[in-house]
Amino acid sequence: MQITRQADYALRAIYYLSTIGPGNRASTSQIAKEQHIPPSFLAKIISQLSVAGLLHTSRGARGGVMLARDIEDLTMLDVVEAIDGPIMINECVENGHGCEFKDECPMHELWDDIQKDIVSRLENTTFDKLAKQKV
Repeated sequence: MQITRQADYALRAIYYLSTIGPGNRASTSQIAKEQHIPPSFLAKIISQLSVAGLLHTSRGARGGVMLARDIEDLTMLDVVEAIDGPIMINECVENGHGCEFKDECPMHELWDDIQKDIVSRLENTTFDKLAKQKV
């Protein structure tokens, strides 16, 4: 089980933007080069992150990409879910949908706990924390 390459690239793009300072813009070519992301793939990712309200984009000589939210309020979960949708380790733990085997299944509680742990960890990891770890 792993996140998609697209979500990984999105996380790296947001991380890069979080390290260049609030209100600063970067070109997609700069982000692609610094984070080793194929430029054509990054364009699609930037578009999705913009639609999700995580980035502002502008064209032109002074254009570029910048964060739409403070890095203290932007979590890894926000980015992953903007690209991949809700984290789902197993369909039996999907919110709002009952599992017909829930009461008899010895794995249900384990899946539920793992799901909660992953979501919690991603939700509690903000980009300001990650940016502080930059060497």
